[in-house]
Amino acid sequence: MIYEVRTYDLIVGGVPDTLKAFATCMEKRQNLSPLLGLWYTEVGPLNQIIHIWKYDDANHRAKVRAEAIKHDWWPPKIRPYLLRQHVEICIPWDFSPIPEPGDHGPYYEMRSYMVRPGYMSQSKERWRHAIHKRMERSPMSVVMETDIGNASKIIHIWPYKSLDERQAVRDKVLADGLWPPTPNPGDELEVQTQENKIMLPAPFSPMH
Repeated sequence: MIYEVRTYDLIVGGVPDTLKAFATCMEKRQNLSPLLGLWYTEVGPLNQIIHIWKYDDANHRAKVRAEAIKHDWWPPKIRPYLLRQHVEICIPWDFSPIPEPGDHGPYYEMRSYMVRPGYMSQSKERWRHAIHKRMERSPMSVVMETDIGNASKIIHIWPYKSLDERQAVRDKVLADGLWPPTPNPGDELEVQTQENKIMLPAPFSPMH
């Protein structure tokens, strides 16, 4: 299973019309492959939409995309609003939850970490031993690493009912020593850079 993370940078003020364009064709497009969610940024890099698609593998993705462009409704008519597109193919970690449709948010935090080349397995094992305790405090939607796109990158998404809830949970897990994962003695810190964004779901997003 792979997840395709598509990030579109839009012109200022372009988000509402872009969402309307997606809404006109999203039901038809989802008949070809499932959409996990489509969000727009509220905090962080603004005027972005992020949509994540699930595929069995790269061949499945290629077949679906070839079928989709046979129709006049795909891609949606968003060219006047589009500045650039960024695509990453990601593989979920084996202990990651499977993202499910439903009312999980409405606030979703996407966090992206660039890891030193060759240190991804170390980071993954630290997560493996800590993530379940962290998820007892609040759920995680997914954690995955890039396979195509920006190499050596971790992407994880956390839903919250409010930004106040997010802050309270993060303060508590830090105070209790549950998160972030503690390095093993002698391990070098593998994370080089971190960034995050707060996203809100489109009205038609399966995860909302």
